[in-house]
Amino acid sequence: MKIRDYAEDKAVTLCFLAMGAIIFWAAAMILKIPPSACFLLIGFFAVCTVIWLCTGFLMERKRLAGLERMIERLPEKWLLGELGYKPRTWTQKEYDRIMHTVSSAAIGAIERERREKEAYFDYVESWIHEMKTPLTACSLILSNDADAGKLRRELKRADNLTEQILFYARLRSPEKSTMIRRVSASGVMNRAVRSQMELLVAAGISVSVDGDFEVSTDDKALCFILEQLLANCAKYCPGCHITMNAAPGEICVKDNGIGIPAHEVERVCERGFTGQNGKTGSTGMGLYIVSCLCAQLSIGLQIDSEEGKYTSVRLCFLTKA
Repeated sequence: MKIRDYAEDKAVTLCFLAMGAIIFWAAAMILKIPPSACFLLIGFFAVCTVIWLCTGFLMERKRLAGLERMIERLPEKWLLGELGYKPRTWTQKEYDRIMHTVSSAAIGAIERERREKEAYFDYVESWIHEMKTPLTACSLILSNDADAGKLRRELKRADNLTEQILFYARLRSPEKSTMIRRVSASGVMNRAVRSQMELLVAAGISVSVDGDFEVSTDDKALCFILEQLLANCAKYCPGCHITMNAAPGEICVKDNGIGIPAHEVERVCERGFTGQNGKTGSTGMGLYIVSCLCAQLSIGLQIDSEEGKYTSVRLCFLTKA
């Protein structure tokens, strides 16, 4: 910062001071004050103005130099708003308040992004470990009897895991991957059942599909949601019966399996929550991704369950077309 820059910043104040000096000179001439006295007073006034200007310049330069040193020491520059100098004037206090608001918002956004990034890497790590299970099973099957049915089931499990991580990645940019169109609920339900048929048959699960209506939604995401529900049944409820009913504006998937403990029903859609039924061999991300997709597509998600009797999942299409 140069003295010239500081003087330009104080240009308005200096103009008023100059006008005051001119007015004083004019008044002195009217009152016939001796010129020597006028020159002396104006000279004193000018010296005081220069001293005020230089003092203010030195103080501001010192404060700016301190901020520059602070910026150099900070590894994360966006924290400067939280460590700035103490304001003196009312205007500086207002600017400081605004800067603190902006800085706090930036810190909050960065922290959220950091947490999401850490959660993403944690999920990828757990996904890799879970992905090893079907791949190892495929290797063992090929090394022994090479049973085609068993191989297809393990490949399907690997395919489900791949779809899961792909949809999780797409949650970060839904506007690029979402495609809304008019679809038949029955068609999407039957497609989901066919996709999971190997796992359902292996688990001894029977499925009945009933009802139909048309809705405007992303059919790929809806199919993934239904596939995830069916895959969960195959994993946790072998031998059960699943009913998939479609009524105008609603799809209900219900099984008569082991159910969910009452204290866990409200938490099954939390990120990473596994519950007592999924402590091993589960990332706890399936229903979390389902809930995120439902939120993006404006689909209401209702989960009801009674331990040892049933689990019911309702998809309520809030926007009907």
